[in-house]
Amino acid sequence: MRIVADKDVCVGAGQCVMTDPEVFDQSEDDGTVIVLVEKPLDAEKAREAVNVCPSQALSLVED
Repeated sequence: MRIVADKDVCVGAGQCVMTDPEVFDQSEDDGTVIVLVEKPLDAEKAREAVNVCPSQALSLVED
């Protein structure tokens, strides 16, 4: 499983960072999501981050 982020859709709410700061960060320029770990070890936290994203900019892709 890997995380895919659509920066064009991201509104910079930061919910993903609050949910899993080891996997997500935000750009200092515009606040959009930065995926630090494309294939996270904790699948449950990754799913939670995808679910709480208000703009639905995150998705999970099964490998």
